[in-house]
Amino acid sequence: MLRESVELIYIDPPFNTGKIQARTQIKTGRSENGNRTGFAGQRYETLKIGTHSYADLFDDYLAFLEPRLVEARRLLTPNGSLYFHIDYREVHYCKVLLDTIFGRDAFLNEIIWAYDYGARTRKKWPPKHDNILWYAKNPSDYIYNIDDIDRIPYLAPGLVGPEKAARGKLPTDTWWHTIVPTNSKEKTGYPTQKPLGILRRIIRASSHPGSTVLDFFAGSGTTGAACLELGRSFILIDDNPQAIAIMRKRFTNTVDIEWLEQEE
Repeated sequence: MLRESVELIYIDPPFNTGKIQARTQIKTGRSENGNRTGFAGQRYETLKIGTHSYADLFDDYLAFLEPRLVEARRLLTPNGSLYFHIDYREVHYCKVLLDTIFGRDAFLNEIIWAYDYGARTRKKWPPKHDNILWYAKNPSDYIYNIDDIDRIPYLAPGLVGPEKAARGKLPTDTWWHTIVPTNSKEKTGYPTQKPLGILRRIIRASSHPGSTVLDFFAGSGTTGAACLELGRSFILIDDNPQAIAIMRKRFTNTVDIEWLEQEE
């Protein structure tokens, strides 16, 4: 893909929920006989140097993310943004990695998406939120369409007067929004599907109509569905056959969609 070709990247990578207790520390270096392939076909060798109960920049999960995030920064337009969706298990490690790639000054917000659904553990405070990290490629020049953002009701409309109450208020960095209901028309059956409302807000705020949005952990294709509603072009990438099948079904009646499939 051409550098500086997309205004907005939203990704919702796997949350690494199965690796919370033990983590393997690794060190990677170039080697002709390496066991990994990087950009431009370079070979790398990965050496395990210990296992710890915490993650750092040598964690396997971060090694999986790092080359993708480096490429994401290359693809962003000079005023483009990355929204990185993760949960409490990995968000602190991912933020350190993103600070390294984009720069700490490029970090604009940690958005908390709070919901209230599902079982409640009795062993700790039940976790009912996800984290969305917002980074600008250039923290001095980025897209933020404040007038296009959907407004939310005042909790005490009687305190602000009828005019303000009718207009609503701007959301903060804490977003209360339900998950995709099981009986919703929006439901695709994909296990980690995110609600359209979350993607609509991100796309309205951080891209222009007619621009291109990229999601390279596309899953059920919610990013594309929101872009279709809002007049943006989109590129969706996923290597899960289930995700591809669901997206094909979701966009069956949509014109001007080009499908490219790469065999292993």
